[in-house]
Amino acid sequence: MLVTAYLAFVVLLASCLGLELSRCRAKPSGRACSNPSFLRFQLDFYQVYFLALAADWLQAPYLYKLYQHYHFLEGQIAILYVCGLASTVLFGLVASSLVDWLGRKKSCVLFSLTYSLCCLTKLSQDYFVLLVGRALGGLSTALLFSAFEAWYIHEHVERHDFPAEWIPATFARAAFWNHVLAVAAGVAAEAVACWMGLGPVAPFVAAIPLLALAGALALHNWGENYGRQRAFPRTCAGGLRCLLSDRRVLMLGTIQALFESVIFIFVFLWTPVLDPHGAPLGIIFSSFMAASLLGSSLYRIATSKRYHLQPMHLVSLAVLIVVFSLFMLTFSTSPGQESPVESFIAFLLIELACGLYFPSMGFLRRKVIPETEQAGVLNWFRVPLHLLACLGLLVLHDSDRKTGTRNMFSICSAVMVMALLAVVGLFTVVRHDAELRVPSPTGEPYAPEL
Repeated sequence: MLVTAYLAFVVLLASCLGLELSRCRAKPSGRACSNPSFLRFQLDFYQVYFLALAADWLQAPYLYKLYQHYHFLEGQIAILYVCGLASTVLFGLVASSLVDWLGRKKSCVLFSLTYSLCCLTKLSQDYFVLLVGRALGGLSTALLFSAFEAWYIHEHVERHDFPAEWIPATFARAAFWNHVLAVAAGVAAEAVACWMGLGPVAPFVAAIPLLALAGALALHNWGENYGRQRAFPRTCAGGLRCLLSDRRVLMLGTIQALFESVIFIFVFLWTPVLDPHGAPLGIIFSSFMAASLLGSSLYRIATSKRYHLQPMHLVSLAVLIVVFSLFMLTFSTSPGQESPVESFIAFLLIELACGLYFPSMGFLRRKVIPETEQAGVLNWFRVPLHLLACLGLLVLHDSDRKTGTRNMFSICSAVMVMALLAVVGLFTVVRHDAELRVPSPTGEPYAPEL
């Protein structure tokens, strides 16, 4: 397993580098790339944002292992994960309003403080303290995915008066480097936890200086800005109306809830499946992130001028890949007949599918959901998503560990088949909808079918 993990990591990393180098041969040009003021502003943002992302990723490979190291049972660990998911969805519902009221800069500093406290709780073996840490982690995650982006957009448009058309370039570059940071974080976590012999708590301690530096840079370099106060009940009511009045939105929400709830369960399960076979968890995690980066690169190639596939096609492909991978996992985790290498390959395929799915789904959401209703609709999307994930973690581990793991993958396979049926339903509804197509690079008219 050790050799397989390192070999897969090297192959995936080489594939990603090859695709990215070939893409970068034609370097983009334009005022946004050469404007000194814009580049300085981008750098101020990236310094803080990338430190925050790096600290977040650094903790991911060893979270389950840490709880296991403290001798908690799998059911107890599942409750800790459920607490984190529940706090994420609860704080996520009010995060935008909190950020607008408190101030975006203060919210980013608050993220650094709460996430540092979350990391410090990992030094304790007390179950209640760890539960509090998971709740703080949920608040921190909600702030990470709301405050930073909101601060940047306001500063970009209102304070610096840069063209709004330049905003996607900043976040496209941030998305790429987010994957790179995730790959590097897995290697760093492996280094501090195993190669330096500091144990599974080490990555959490190592994340604290990064968080402190991110908060200090935001406090020193960033200006404060506030958002317009939005009534939470009105936001949710508008989102619900949009969800129920547009069949495309409802189908899209169904696909997201089913697909992403399975991904949350996968995040919980990969460690107990591979760790007993001597897998280097940090390198395994880096391999997962490299596979996801490879999927994102393939998305850009598939939607390019040469192939011009549509996001709807790629969502369908991603769901099919996950269905196949989960069937593989159902057999490779059979008690007494475990095949860790097959399980690892299936996990890599799931991450590859995620690299295809998330940019495709992001494109479809932007086209289908009106901008004014996005916050409310996404709040409603998150509720069934996290509810399904929590139910899966709580219910499917009543039996012994090995049987429960196989049962969980079997149920996840059925859930993904339902997601595939939802994709077929959405495909039927939108196949003549030209709005949901990537614009033709040649300016030629669209084909009649998606």
